Amino acid sequence: MRLILLGPPGVGKGTQGRRLSQVQGWALISTGEMLREAGTRGTPLGLEARRRMDAGQLVSDEIMIGLVRERTALDDASKGFVLDGFPRTVPQAEALDALLEERGQRLDAVVSLNAPETELVRRLSDRRECPVCKRAYNRGSSAPKNGAHCDDHPEVELKSRADDAPETVRERLKVYREQTAPLIDYYGRCGRLLEVTGLGEPDAVFRTMQEALAARQQDR
Repeated sequence: MRLILLGPPGVGKGTQGRRLSQVQGWALISTGEMLREAGTRGTPLGLEARRRMDAGQLVSDEIMIGLVRERTALDDASKGFVLDGFPRTVPQAEALDALLEERGQRLDAVVSLNAPETELVRRLSDRRECPVCKRAYNRGSSAPKNGAHCDDHPEVELKSRADDAPETVRERLKVYREQTAPLIDYYGRCGRLLEVTGLGEPDAVFRTMQEALAARQQDR
């Protein structure tokens, strides 16, 4: 299955995407991971993306789409993939559709996770991240086992992200509404949108999402 996770910062896309990947065997492709891996592999697009990021520049749509093309063609994505962080705009979504169509493939579903802004600000203020693997935790709902260190890297202390300060979070949510939320309308018109609440315990959200995806597969 090929799907996208949509939703504002703090709604739980990373947590739920990781679980889907582990349970279903689909490749989890996040924007940050994809950029890091492309730079490590040393592909021309990866090196250009790294050059732009090192210079503090935005990575263009053309480069991002090229990186998605490369990443989704790798062996681990052959059974399916979960995209987190791409597309961010309608032009990127249209380019993704065209890319998949070239391969005789299509996007199966777009899961839109949602939660009230007050909850998102609270979650992000409580978020801590592993500097090594970038795994995110929340002091309230998904705390690490020992409260301060990454479960996968027990020697590494978790850190808060600079962009998780409340005022910064509100600005990020504003940018999401302006730039990314129109994707909900785009995929809704295409009949591929599945809306799932991001409220509640992560296990409950995951069950709801799995049920929605299973229903979509039965309808195909």
